[in-house]
Amino acid sequence: MNMYDNENTVQKSFDDQYLSEDLLQAQWAEFTELKKVISEVYLKKGSPLTILDIGIGSARIARHLSAIPEMWQMIEIYEGTDNAEACIKLSQATAEELHIEDKLKVHLLDAVNLDQLQKKYDLIICTWFTPGNFYPDNFSFDEYNDSNERLDLSENEKFTTIFSNAYSLLQPNGEIILGACYIDNDNTRKKQEQSYQKMGMTIITNDKDSFTATKEQFWSQRFTQEKIRAYMPFVNPKNILFTPLDPYDYAMQIRIKKS
Repeated sequence: MNMYDNENTVQKSFDDQYLSEDLLQAQWAEFTELKKVISEVYLKKGSPLTILDIGIGSARIARHLSAIPEMWQMIEIYEGTDNAEACIKLSQATAEELHIEDKLKVHLLDAVNLDQLQKKYDLIICTWFTPGNFYPDNFSFDEYNDSNERLDLSENEKFTTIFSNAYSLLQPNGEIILGACYIDNDNTRKKQEQSYQKMGMTIITNDKDSFTATKEQFWSQRFTQEKIRAYMPFVNPKNILFTPLDPYDYAMQIRIKKS
C-alpha cells in the first residue's frame, strides 16, 4: 500500500478546503514558475514540447495549462505516471472532462520503474511536493513514532534512483523540474504538521527528523540545496538551479539541466 491508495485521503489532499494557505499559495507559485520554464524551453527548442509528469495525481498541472491556449499549444504530448490507481482514475477523468485525451496520457507506473519508458522528453516535471514523497521501502509507519532512532537521510537511494532514471530520459538540453520542494527548517516542519493535521492525520515524526510522516502513511521530506546536490551525483552541480517560491523559506523550485 502507498500513501495515495486511500481514496478518502487522496480526495482530501486535492481538496482546497483541506489545504492550508501556505500550500494553496505554493501551488500557484510553482505553477507560475513552471509556465516560465515551459515558455523558455519551448522558445529554445522552436517546436512543441514532450512533457512527462512524475506523480501526476489529479492532473492539476495539465488542467491549468490546458486552460491557457497559449501554453497548451507549446506542448505536443503530456504524459503522466502514478503508482496509485486512485490518482490514475482522477487524471483520466480530468482528461475526459476537458477533452484533452489527444495530448494527455497517463500510465500506472511506480516512479522507480521510469526506465521502462522507451521515450525521450524535453521536460520531466515532478510537482506539488511529490519529490519529497519517495521514502525508503523499509520505513515502518507503525513503529517509527516509538523508536528512539531517527532515520538518516544523508542518502536517499530511492530518490537518487528515480531521478537518475528520469535524467536518462531527457533529450539533450532537456530539464527536470522539481516543482515545489519543502525547505528544511523548523518553521516549515511546523507548517507541514499543521497541514496534515488539518486533513485529520496523526503525526509520527518530531523536530529531530528532516521529514514529516503520519500514521496514515503520508511522508514528505524537506530539503537543503546541499542535500539535493548530494542526491544527484550524476548532475554537474552548476546545472542545478534553485528558485525560492516565497520570501519565508517554505518551498523552492529546482531545475536540473541536461547539457
